[in-house]
Amino acid sequence: MPSKPVSPLDLFAIDGLLDDEERAMRDLVRSYGARELRPHIADWFEAGALPARDIARGLGSLGVLGMHLHGYGCAGTSALTYGLACMELEAVDSGLRSLVSVQGSLAMFAIWRYGSEEQKQTWLPRMAAGEAIGCFGLTEPDFGSNPAGMRTTAKREGDGWILNGTKMWITNGSVADVAVVWAGTEDGIRGFVVPTDTPGFSAPEIKKKLSLRASVTSELVLQDVRLPADAMLPEAAGLSGPLGCLDEARFGIVFGALGAARDCLEAAIAYTLDREVFDRPLAGFQLTQQKLADMALELGKGMLLALHLGRLKDAGKLDPRQVSLGKLNNVREALAIARECRTILAANGITLEYPVLRHANNLESVLTYEGTSEIHSLVIGRALTGVSAFV
Repeated sequence: MPSKPVSPLDLFAIDGLLDDEERAMRDLVRSYGARELRPHIADWFEAGALPARDIARGLGSLGVLGMHLHGYGCAGTSALTYGLACMELEAVDSGLRSLVSVQGSLAMFAIWRYGSEEQKQTWLPRMAAGEAIGCFGLTEPDFGSNPAGMRTTAKREGDGWILNGTKMWITNGSVADVAVVWAGTEDGIRGFVVPTDTPGFSAPEIKKKLSLRASVTSELVLQDVRLPADAMLPEAAGLSGPLGCLDEARFGIVFGALGAARDCLEAAIAYTLDREVFDRPLAGFQLTQQKLADMALELGKGMLLALHLGRLKDAGKLDPRQVSLGKLNNVREALAIARECRTILAANGITLEYPVLRHANNLESVLTYEGTSEIHSLVIGRALTGVSAFV
């Protein structure tokens, strides 16, 4: 008689490594996703459209937006709890986790960490509630991995600023109420809080995507955008500002990618138990079990790494190079799991009836945003050798 199957992460006794609050928030987001998001995600992905404002308000009511920040209407949870929420959102779709990451770890974090008190009071409570959506303008058409080369400029005029430039691949851009835009000034790179109804600002949506289709992705165009002097983030000078924000977002990805991988593996296991091949369940073949075992190992190891990094972050001991370890490993392995699960489902795996190829397509983007695998490999290589290979 076959034994009762267990979930992949149960093999690693993950629940025993979490406290009551962490498990409660994880379960709350998982339940919300199953009820409110998962029934619609395949349709949103197929249509290439996301009701971002409705979703933001729903997640705001759940306390997920900027949840690891303190004050200004934010939930003030631990970093690890935030990571678990990211995992559950990405188990539904990477686009949903991206919305939350950009809102909380990029736009909100930039204002919370580097902004003036007036900027914080103006934007953070509304953003935490999902009543206002933010985006983060760093990447440019010709400058992704090398943000120091950005061409967007902010020039002083009177007691204000004039911004000109273009940003590319900006999540939430077309639906944002506020954009945190990074630009070169005579004093180096600085960040600016830009209300999106400012004359000269536009955010045309990018269409015809094959990945992150259930996500709003945009270009930002700034043509003589005039801002008051107090639009600048006072505490951010140089690249350390935007890079500090990116570390926050990458941390969420370390957990989030595992959600996509777990969803693929659970779908594949369920499929092998139902699918009969040569008059026996697909699950009963040795090669199938080898694939499942290998994927469960990589998922569990990635989860243990994520939990370790989360504990380090909550203790104030997390090094950005360790975030590179987590992002490189967990996204790479999640993508490998999604692709392997597709082989188990065979032709059925290419349909939106199952989540695996949707996740795989999304993870192709996650692999390269917030630092490509190559960049994170070089960060780790520099740590190991003391020699920089970036140039």
